[in-house]
Amino acid sequence: MMASINGVALHAAGEQLDDYTLRERAYSELLRQQAVQVGLLAPCAGTQAPMLSDADRLVLETMVDAAVHSPLPSEDECQRYYQAHLAQYVVGQSVHVRHILFAVTPGVNVHALTVRAEQALLELLGKNVPADHFATLAAQLSNCPSSAQGGDLGWLQAQDCAPELANELFHQTQAGWGLGVHPRLIHTRFGFHIIEVLGQRKGKQAAYSEVRERVAMQLTLQSRAKALHQYMRLLVGQAEVQGITLDAADSLLVQ
Repeated sequence: MMASINGVALHAAGEQLDDYTLRERAYSELLRQQAVQVGLLAPCAGTQAPMLSDADRLVLETMVDAAVHSPLPSEDECQRYYQAHLAQYVVGQSVHVRHILFAVTPGVNVHALTVRAEQALLELLGKNVPADHFATLAAQLSNCPSSAQGGDLGWLQAQDCAPELANELFHQTQAGWGLGVHPRLIHTRFGFHIIEVLGQRKGKQAAYSEVRERVAMQLTLQSRAKALHQYMRLLVGQAEVQGITLDAADSLLVQ
């Protein structure tokens, strides 16, 4: 089925788009149509969503900024968040890590890739595994340049890692594992990782006063992301959407 917003096609007939690209086009078209409705952009002739110029995108950004409001966090909210997420505010902590990356790339059979990654993980978690087996598998299977060094990434801090990996290595209050091979695959935006921690250096808990601005910024970004999500849900709820599933709401009282 041709994907469309209010009868405006999101792609040409026969054009195949991945889910991410199609959803991005859908949300862009929702915003463009809203800008036309409120008189910020001129209507577009034709039945297919037009390409947006830089000037068009600036108009949309300005419209969204005016429509999406998020309150600044209070001091009490900041302190509560800090206390609930102490592990995020440890400074100087680092780990010596090596990994095997099974990259998820366009067209890859994700199921088959996952099965192969799980098989390799089971090999490494088995009994009497040779000390050099991790490096051997990294050289054979990993899609990361570190495969030439047996998957060794060296000493890393949280800011050196993809957020999903940083969460596993640094931000878990009770990770349940320390040195050695992580007992499950870690999924990041790059693919599936087998992780082995070779060494750990403990950091120091930063005082609230030292990270107060960082906490406030995190809460502000979370609040804006939530408000933006609600705004887009309302636009979806007011539109006729075909050929794609988008999260919708039909009330201003969206939680």
